[in-house]
Amino acid sequence: MVQTRPDPLFFRMRHIIAILLQNEAGALTRVAGLFSTRGYNIESLSVAPTDDPTVSRLTLVTSGSDQVIQQIASQLNKLVDVVNVLDMTRGEHLERELVLLKVKVDPAHTDAVRGQVVRSGGRVLDPAVEGFIVELTASEAEVNSFVADLGSRAELLEVVRSGALGISRSARPLRTRPAPAGA
Repeated sequence: MVQTRPDPLFFRMRHIIAILLQNEAGALTRVAGLFSTRGYNIESLSVAPTDDPTVSRLTLVTSGSDQVIQQIASQLNKLVDVVNVLDMTRGEHLERELVLLKVKVDPAHTDAVRGQVVRSGGRVLDPAVEGFIVELTASEAEVNSFVADLGSRAELLEVVRSGALGISRSARPLRTRPAPAGA
């Protein structure tokens, strides 16, 4: 039997895409609409204003082949509200996700749970036994592991995740495009 390697054009990979978007009514809807009308899935989405109040930064996680992601970026760049697009996945970047967990803790295990949270780099926000609330900021893999580990010691009542946020390590920050020459 001959083994073949998967064609890289069809290999699905997780991508973190940063989008600078004009802070206009309906801009986010147009970006989300581009994904839904073309059948692309948005795994997580986070958006907030930048230091420029007229521009928001949207961080989006999706999966697809390199060809599909290039097509998405090209289509995003055609939207009037989109200022700039960067697929951070291929370059050096930092990625973090925030998780808030509410757990029911057996009073006999409170110290063990608190210790596990602290060892993981998290914080206890509210130590109430019936609604012990903790937070952790870490990579997606670390958050997944933390949720699973904590769920084995306490009853998970509520899980709230921000989705990935990312920033490129490149010396060139993602900023608004300079005005065209002669404008």
